[in-house]
Amino acid sequence: MKKIALSAFAALLLFSCQNDQTESKNPETSAITLRTCASQDVLEAQLKADPTLAIRMNEIEAFTQNKILSGKLVNGKIQIPVVVNVLYRTAAENISDAQIQTQIDVLNKDFNAANSDYGNVPALFAGVKANVGISFVLDQIIRKSTTKTSWGTNDAMKKTASGGLNPTSPTTKLNLWACKIGGGILGYAQFPGGSTATDGVVIDSQYFGLSGSAAAPYNLGRTGTHEVGHWMNLRHIWGDANCGNDTVSDTPVHNTANYGVPAYPHYSTCTGTPVEMTMNYMDYTDDAGMYMFTVGQKNKMAAIFLTGGPRASFGI
Repeated sequence: MKKIALSAFAALLLFSCQNDQTESKNPETSAITLRTCASQDVLEAQLKADPTLAIRMNEIEAFTQNKILSGKLVNGKIQIPVVVNVLYRTAAENISDAQIQTQIDVLNKDFNAANSDYGNVPALFAGVKANVGISFVLDQIIRKSTTKTSWGTNDAMKKTASGGLNPTSPTTKLNLWACKIGGGILGYAQFPGGSTATDGVVIDSQYFGLSGSAAAPYNLGRTGTHEVGHWMNLRHIWGDANCGNDTVSDTPVHNTANYGVPAYPHYSTCTGTPVEMTMNYMDYTDDAGMYMFTVGQKNKMAAIFLTGGPRASFGI
C-alpha cells in the first residue's frame, strides 16, 4: 500500500491518461476492445484554459486529506438526485427510460456493496473493501434530438448554445449526459472544482446501463460507476502515470491501466511488487472485471460532501 504525497498533487494533475483503444474505422459500428476514459484529458484541457483550477483542486485535496485524518466524515446517508440528458440522432441512441433506470440501479448497487460480484473480492483486499453508502435517485430525464454524429470531449453536449443541453441545477443534482461521444471514448467526468456550467458525467449511450444498446464487454453499467467515481474526486488507480499516485493510501501502486479481466494475482513491478487491485472500479478493466471500492476511496468521496467541501450542497 502506498503513502499519499500531497506536495506532488499539483504535478499529478499534469500527467496524461493512457488512451489505448481498438476500434473500427466506421464510428457507427465501432467495437471498442479496450476501455478509454477521457476524464484526465479533459482535466488537462481545463487546467490549460483556467490556471486557477489547479489551485482550487489542490485546496480540495488538502481539505479532503485533513478531514480524513481528523475523522470528520459525513454521517448518515447521502442521496443524490440524478438528471439524465439524452442527446440522440438514431433510435439506438435514444435510450429507453428502462435502460436509464438500470444505470441508476447499478450505481446504487456498486456504491452500496450490493453488487452480486462484491463477494469476489480476494481475501488479500477483504480488509479494505468498502460500502461507500451513497445512493442515487432518478430525478428527471430530458431528451433532445440532434444531427450530430458524435460530440467529442469538449463539453459541447453540456451547452444548449452548442446544440446540447445545459445542466439542470448542477449544484444539487448530478447531471449525466447520454450521447455518442466518438473517438473510442466510453465516458468522462468533471472532477470537483470545475465550472458548474459543465459539471457532471458523460457516458456514451452504447455503454449506458444494462439493456438496449449496451454492448459487451461494457454492458454492466460500470462505465457509469467509474465516471461517477471521478465526479466524486477519485483518480485512476494507477495515478495516470507509471507507478503513479492516486492519492488514496489503501490502493496498491499499479504500473499502469489494466484491461480485460486479468488473472489474479497480477503483480506490479513498482516498488514492493504489490498485487494490483485490478478489480477496483477506477482501473480500466472490463465491466465484469471491476467490482470494489476501498475504505480510502470511500473516505475521499465522503469528504467532498462535508461543510466546506466542493459538493457540500449535495450533503445532508
